[in-house]
Amino acid sequence: MPRYDLAISGGRLLTGSGEPIAADLAIAQGKIAAILAPGSSIDAAATIDVAGLVVMPGVIDAHLHLGHGRDIARPRVPADAAQETAAAAVGGITTFIPYLMATEPFEAIFADVRAITEAGSRIDFAYHFIISTEAQLASVPRYVAEFGAPTFKIFMNNRGGEGKRLGLPDIDDGFLLRLCEAAAAAGGMVCPHPENIEASWVLRDRLMKSDPEGRGGLAAWNQSRPPFVEADAVQRAGMLARHTGAKLYIVHTTSAEALKAAEQARKDGARIHIETCPHYLTHDIGWAGGDVAKINPPLRTSADREALWAAVANGSIDTVATDHVHRDVTGKAGGIWAASPGCPGLETLLPVLLSEGHHKRGIGLRRIADLLSRNPADIMGLGDTKGRIEIGYDADLAIVDLGKKWVLDKSALQSSAGYSIYEGWPLTGQVVHTVVRGKTVLRDRVLDQSAVGFGRYVSRKLA
Repeated sequence: MPRYDLAISGGRLLTGSGEPIAADLAIAQGKIAAILAPGSSIDAAATIDVAGLVVMPGVIDAHLHLGHGRDIARPRVPADAAQETAAAAVGGITTFIPYLMATEPFEAIFADVRAITEAGSRIDFAYHFIISTEAQLASVPRYVAEFGAPTFKIFMNNRGGEGKRLGLPDIDDGFLLRLCEAAAAAGGMVCPHPENIEASWVLRDRLMKSDPEGRGGLAAWNQSRPPFVEADAVQRAGMLARHTGAKLYIVHTTSAEALKAAEQARKDGARIHIETCPHYLTHDIGWAGGDVAKINPPLRTSADREALWAAVANGSIDTVATDHVHRDVTGKAGGIWAASPGCPGLETLLPVLLSEGHHKRGIGLRRIADLLSRNPADIMGLGDTKGRIEIGYDADLAIVDLGKKWVLDKSALQSSAGYSIYEGWPLTGQVVHTVVRGKTVLRDRVLDQSAVGFGRYVSRKLA
């Protein structure tokens, strides 16, 4: 029998802490078994020649929504996972962590959600739980210890009925305080959606009086939920985290003001990780596509974009994740007030960081791999098995043609969203092969349909 299951030969590998090196890779039983000199004779059952390509760690998307149709609460049938993980595989994502949303205790539904996701998923996955009820809050220790789900989202803006759109009840800062206490005691982490919704209501109502049909577009949406609304909530969450000892993961940072608030909370002693998303790095309120890019929190100004890029480059921002929402574009009709928030991003996360970050701004591949692989693995409790090309780690790989120039075409999209805010964009850097635990789920840009159901739930424990 061959000694190895798969050999990856002829490429440059992004290993350790430096830039890519010429080396070959041997994989056995889903793990990286050997890193060898280029041209080594490898006794393997199969070989992929990746000459001219760069072998990067598989991307870990730590923030997305996986649902059914327009509902983003949870997948209902295996096809939900099969379709969105097809999009993930095309984008070099080998593990993702959706937010699971429900009002019932998660112990009542999680076995079913896990089974459905495993039946359809092409890639590995975990789940964050969105905590919004007393029963869920009481079960936080169990979710950490028994479910391997130690990260908990809370919508700080769910007050005064704001959560009805998502089917969630109201919470307040007292609830956030108790969640921080519970997470700190159990070894968990809190992921707050930061917005001061009471201030936003005042601003929104003023704007709607002068623009009831929502013709003001992205600029009006930004004005209704401006950066200080986000920064205020970041500041409050940081204060509560510092006084309770909780870890915080600030999701989808959009603005220079919110970034500054998170950085100040770090200086004051809070244990805070900061995430942003590709759309906040590439789009702003002047984008010609208008309401299609309504996102919550909103797109900001070009100055905010540049502040985020600086933080991506200097290490202040820890991760970049998609906040992928797969609702189709018909939900964007009716003006900015009526349009559904969110956009898809699984297929474009790595290509956009390569094109806009590496090629246009000179950000090193090592830094991009840290943002998309190593850091999310370490922060989210996967750092002992994923996020690195090292012996003993899962053989999760995104193999890219770094110099490939291409234009995103709507017809090639895999997500059920059926559109992208990057449609028509010229990009440089494309995923050619994606490998999950040694299985090639994307080969030469073609999905392997036998990978449906290959993905497995990954239990997590925070460092």
